[in-house]
Amino acid sequence: MSKKIKTAFVCDQCGADFPRWGGQCTSCGEWNTIKEVRLGSAASERNGRSTGYAGSISEVKLLSDVNLLQAERIFTGISEFDRVLGGGIVRGSVVLIGGAPGAGKSTLLLQAIANIADRNNRVLYVSGEESLQQIAERAHRLKLPANKILMLAETSVQRICDVMDDIKPQVLVIDSIQVMHTQETDSAPGSVSQVRESASYLTQYAKKHNVSIFMVGHVTKDQSLAGPMTLSHIVDTQVMLGSTDDARYRILRADKNRFGSVGELGFFAMDGSGLKEVKNPSAMFLTRAEKPSSGSVVTVLWEGTRPLLVEIQALVTDCQYGNPRRLAVGFDQNRLAMLLAVLSRHGGVATAQDEIYANVVGGIKIAETSSDLAIVVGVVSSLKNQVIPHNMFFFGEIGLAGEIRPVANGHARLNDAAKHGFTKAVIPKANAPKMPIEGLQIYAVATLSEALEVIAGLYDGKV
Repeated sequence: MSKKIKTAFVCDQCGADFPRWGGQCTSCGEWNTIKEVRLGSAASERNGRSTGYAGSISEVKLLSDVNLLQAERIFTGISEFDRVLGGGIVRGSVVLIGGAPGAGKSTLLLQAIANIADRNNRVLYVSGEESLQQIAERAHRLKLPANKILMLAETSVQRICDVMDDIKPQVLVIDSIQVMHTQETDSAPGSVSQVRESASYLTQYAKKHNVSIFMVGHVTKDQSLAGPMTLSHIVDTQVMLGSTDDARYRILRADKNRFGSVGELGFFAMDGSGLKEVKNPSAMFLTRAEKPSSGSVVTVLWEGTRPLLVEIQALVTDCQYGNPRRLAVGFDQNRLAMLLAVLSRHGGVATAQDEIYANVVGGIKIAETSSDLAIVVGVVSSLKNQVIPHNMFFFGEIGLAGEIRPVANGHARLNDAAKHGFTKAVIPKANAPKMPIEGLQIYAVATLSEALEVIAGLYDGKV
């Protein structure tokens, strides 16, 4: 009896599934991107061969019988990379690293596996895009020990797994997942179905054979990972490598991590010898002008598991047209509008007729609310043309009633700022430390009006 072939209609751009073909994808809005793909036979799905590595059926266990031993990790020798991964590579995990062309993904992974190979771990680098000669030239330029790194030029995941059965590596690099293909799917390499099935096949192999896999992923023009959304769900960890506005530094961020903190950041500097770790990222973002200027304020963010000092600049100017502009770069523009409303209602500072621009220096993106107080102080400083001292910093969330709310890890933020030479801090009252911090004068405020009184006291000689 003939086997029934199952098909589906999938968008090549976003990976959305549809019961029938259509001219436009209703999920992403693109035209002529819905393709018919073959999923495989019902019999092969029952045998577990259509979407993953062919192997024995998993054993059913009681939850109480599962081994609770901590997952073993492999250290890359790059502390910033290990930090983002949650303390190293978990054996049997799958990590997806994305980034724009030229960001340094292949360079970072080549440096990492060179360090791993030096610790007597067998590593395999599979290239589907670059030739082996190109990778060898890069390793020579970076002065990496190449005598322990195994290389393979291949795009078939079945043949890659056959090679791994023979050499049994601890770490595998796939560069890149978008060019891989599986023989069980008839669509062209790079299509949504091929990317999904190839990633699923490799992930199941990693879990069964305890192999750690790095997959390099491309990004689209809007800086999101190319391919289906299910790709992010398949992997254990997803990290993105980007650059600052001046392209001098690289920032590695964990967007998903089953074995560590989400939002953890790693900082690198790119030069001719590869990616170098930035041990003190706060200094990287605090390269302030020699001459103090109004509107410049320092705040302390909490990124992943560590504090980070950044500078926020605000500019208030007269409106040139009928509708004043509000522009925020580095944080939510709607939040800027909300803070200006609170400033007008509870701080007595009206800005409705002024154009306001706010920017986070260094190209970093703020995802938390602890910078609210610094943003408002920067606006007031620019509006009144009053310079905030370089040795002063602010943090705290502002509520709609004008209250200053506490933030997480307040004591650690204070200690880190004190180590960088700051001597004055305006913080939420609930974050005030029980014991004084040497060299740091703290002004604990409960409302926005109290914070503005501290700022006014700077110029009245009271602070």
